[in-house]
Amino acid sequence: MKLRRVVVTGLGAVTPLGNTVPEYWDALLNGVSGAAEITRFDHSKFKTHFACEVKGFNPLDHFDRKEARKYDLYAQFGLVAAYQAVADAKLDDENIDKERVGVIWASGIGGLETFAKEVGDYAKGDGTPRYNPFFIPKMIADITAGHISIKYGFQGPNFATVSACASSANAMADAFNYIRLGKADAFVVGGSEAAVNSPGVGGFNAMHAISTRNDDPKTASRPFDKDRDGFVIGEGGAGLIFEEYEHAIARGATIYAEVAGAGLSADAHHMTSPHPEGHGAMLAMKWALQDAGLEPIQMDHINTHGTSTPLGDIAEPKAITTLYGEHAYNISINSTKSMTGHLLGAAGAVEAIATVLAVKNDIVPPTINHYETDPNIDQKLDFTFNVAKKRTVDVALSNTFGFGGHNASLIFKKNK
Repeated sequence: MKLRRVVVTGLGAVTPLGNTVPEYWDALLNGVSGAAEITRFDHSKFKTHFACEVKGFNPLDHFDRKEARKYDLYAQFGLVAAYQAVADAKLDDENIDKERVGVIWASGIGGLETFAKEVGDYAKGDGTPRYNPFFIPKMIADITAGHISIKYGFQGPNFATVSACASSANAMADAFNYIRLGKADAFVVGGSEAAVNSPGVGGFNAMHAISTRNDDPKTASRPFDKDRDGFVIGEGGAGLIFEEYEHAIARGATIYAEVAGAGLSADAHHMTSPHPEGHGAMLAMKWALQDAGLEPIQMDHINTHGTSTPLGDIAEPKAITTLYGEHAYNISINSTKSMTGHLLGAAGAVEAIATVLAVKNDIVPPTINHYETDPNIDQKLDFTFNVAKKRTVDVALSNTFGFGGHNASLIFKKNK
């Protein structure tokens, strides 16, 4: 069976670095940190006092007051990112066969703020259950996909993926395969997350997973630096339009890049720690290369998972050198989380956009906040520290991993 080609024809983003794709991309290239003191709740009794929050986002700029009350913040971020992507691709054209357009929208947690408020209000009451009728549909992790389909009338496959921080990367792998197999002509695909709230920050604090560098938030996310002390929690959403190649050509769509391959694996090792040698990560990258029909020597750029955690930032470079051998030193590697923080279930989508734009524009955004060399990490690798790099990027890979040992790798290449 001949598989169909899949291309990217639309992008949308609401991020800690800007609420449009051009704002996000410009900030990445200029090494801007999205971290600052938390404004969303009283953090004074928490170990961490900062995060990468979305700034300048007013739901009433996008929804009427009645609509906004029905959407958790994670869904608001997701819907706005999806609206941008659909408009960018002109997928809302009346001539599109909407029965052939699907939606796969991911979230690692879903409506955490809504859940906390409703349960907290109940706990403070007299035991009478006075829950909001929108409590359940507002918080469930699949509801953003449903809202996107309702907005546009898209009647193709519609669901959510949940695999912790790999969630939106899994969503893209699924959309890629459905289109290749002829099950749909296009997908709105992506993810969103809004966990900068008391249970989100408190929960990750309890795990010792996030940075406590409260004296210097902007340099707290330090992927591959010796003094990294955990990730910086972020929030936002990102959407992409995946479309069958001939379908895109026939309607004159702008093509950003081709989706070349996807690889998925499990660490089968530990609930939260990565395999120490990065074996699961290596497998995901290996399967993605095989899926794309590419050789390791053809890889130009890897947007790493690169969270700034002590263990993860050692395991992933090991996986890269294991798979790519000597060619690993020719690959421009970076971590955009050094600037965006970690958007959890939305990370795969927001980093896929950065990877697609690196391919389109032949430039790799930097890994900022590097100060001290870690002797446990192979420093012959090119981590694109602190300054963006112009170079030819014909083939690029985006890695996303999650608690539970979920690993997902996606390869994008120039459309030729």
